[in-house]
Amino acid sequence: MKKTVLLSAMVSLLISGLTIATYHFTASPEEIRVQHVTSTPGLNVGYKAGNGGEVLPLDFTHTTEKVLDAVVHVKAIGKSGSEVINPEYYRELPDPFRDFFRDSPFGNYFDKRPYFNEPDQKDNERTPPMPLIGTGSGVIINDKGYIVTNNHVIENADEIEITLHDNGSYKATVIGTDPSTDLALLQIKANNLKSLALVNSDDVKVGEWVLAVGNPFSLNSTVTAGIVSAKARNININKDRFAVESFIQTDAAINPGNSGGALVNLNGDLVGINTAIASRTGTYNGYGFAVPSNIVSKVVEDLLSYGYVQRGILGINIVTMNSQLARDKDIEFTQGVYVAGINDGSGAEEAGLKVGDVITGLDDKPIKSSPVLQEMIARRHPGDKVKVKFLREGKEETATVILKSQTGMSNLEKKEYRELYQMLGADLETLDKNKSEELGLKGGVRVSRLYPGKLRQQTKIRVGFIITRVNSRQIRNTDEFMKELEGREGGVMLEGIYEDLPGVHFYAFGL
Repeated sequence: MKKTVLLSAMVSLLISGLTIATYHFTASPEEIRVQHVTSTPGLNVGYKAGNGGEVLPLDFTHTTEKVLDAVVHVKAIGKSGSEVINPEYYRELPDPFRDFFRDSPFGNYFDKRPYFNEPDQKDNERTPPMPLIGTGSGVIINDKGYIVTNNHVIENADEIEITLHDNGSYKATVIGTDPSTDLALLQIKANNLKSLALVNSDDVKVGEWVLAVGNPFSLNSTVTAGIVSAKARNININKDRFAVESFIQTDAAINPGNSGGALVNLNGDLVGINTAIASRTGTYNGYGFAVPSNIVSKVVEDLLSYGYVQRGILGINIVTMNSQLARDKDIEFTQGVYVAGINDGSGAEEAGLKVGDVITGLDDKPIKSSPVLQEMIARRHPGDKVKVKFLREGKEETATVILKSQTGMSNLEKKEYRELYQMLGADLETLDKNKSEELGLKGGVRVSRLYPGKLRQQTKIRVGFIITRVNSRQIRNTDEFMKELEGREGGVMLEGIYEDLPGVHFYAFGL
C-alpha cells in the first residue's frame, strides 16, 4: 500500500514538472508581464532638530534647488609650452602693433624668429601653441556677476570662460587674486543672476549637515551631502609664503572639478569655498576641505575696496602646543600657541611679546591651535589693534598689538589705477632701494604676480621681471609706470631685466 502511494506521488510530481516546463517553453511573449509603478515613494534618510528643538525630516531637495543656479563652471584656457627667454630672440609682435614700432630703435627685434621655432622652419609652417584647458567651479556671490573661485583654478589662464547652470556662457574678468588663501574674484556681465549669501562661519558646528555643490567638467551641478567633520584644519597644501590655512573639513564628497564650488548649510547659505581633498589617488578619499566664509568675505571686500588683499600680521612664528613641546621647553602644558620666534620691528615685538610665550586668547576668544589664531588674524587689516592673552612663566598676561602689513606698514594702502592693473593682469611693486643698488639700477618695478590680462595674452613675461623703462623712458616706481600707461593707446614697449638671466629683455603689447 505504501509503495503504491509513493509511486503515485512520484508520478504526480513528474507530471507537474513537465506541465510547468512546457508552459515556460510554449508561453507566448504577450503573457509575460512587467509590472510598472507611476511613482516611487520617497523615504526620508533621517531627521534633524528644528530651531525650537522639534524633530523634522531631513530633506536636501529644497536646499539643492536654492543653490544650483548660483554654482558655475569655470574654464581656464592657457597656452601650452613656454618661450624660453633669450637675449637673442624676442617674441613677434601682434600684427596691429608691429607697424607702430617699425621705425623705432626696437623695430629690428621684431623681424626675428620666435625662439620656439626650429631654425629651418618656414613662416607658414610655424605651429601655434596648443591651448591648455583647466576646469573648476565657482560661486556667484551677488547679482552684479561677481564670482568666487580658487586661485589655483585660474592662475595660469590667459582667458576664462564661465558657464552657468542654464548653459549660458560668458567671458570673465579677474578682479583680483589672493594666493595666500587660494581665492580669486571674477566678474561676468550678466543679468538676473542668482547668488548665495555668506554666513558667519564661526557659527558652523562640527556635526552639522552640509552640502558640497560643484559644476565639474560642464556636467551641470553635482551635489553631495555630509557633515562638518572638523574646523580649523591646516593641511599644508598652500605653498604661498604667507599661506593662511584654517579649513572646514567635511566628509561630503569633493572631487576634481569641484574646486571653487560651494559648501552650504541646509538653509542654502555659503559656509565655505571647496578647495582641496585628502587623497593618495587624486580622487575622493573621505575628507574634503573648504575655505571658511569669513575668510572669503574678507578677501572679497578687500579686493573690491582696495584692489588687493591687505592682511595684518602679528609678526611671529607659532607652533600649536602639545605635551611633547611642553616637555621639550620645560613648561607646563596648556592648550594654546607657542611663540617660537618674533620678527624684528613687528607689532608683536613692539607690544612686548617674547619667544616662549604661550598665546591662549585673542580679543577674549580662546586660542587652542595655530590655524585658529592664523584665521582670526587673517581677517584683520594693518593698523587694527588686537588684545592678546598669553602665559609667561606660568603667569597670565595681556598685551595690545597693533598689526602691520607684510611690508611693515600699519596703515591701509589703496591701490590706484585698479582698472589698469586688471587690464594688464598683473600686480606690480616698486623695487626696494637695497635691491636696486645691488642690481646697479636707479629704481624699477617688479612683476610680483600674473593673472589673465594683456601681459599674459600678448607677451611671454614672467613673474620676477624688473621693468626699468617704458617706451624708452626710465621709470623708478609704480606711480611713474602707471602714469606712463594711463590714457595711452597703441603699442607699449617694456624694457627690463631678470635677476636669474643675463641681458636686457623686451616685451611689447598693445593698449
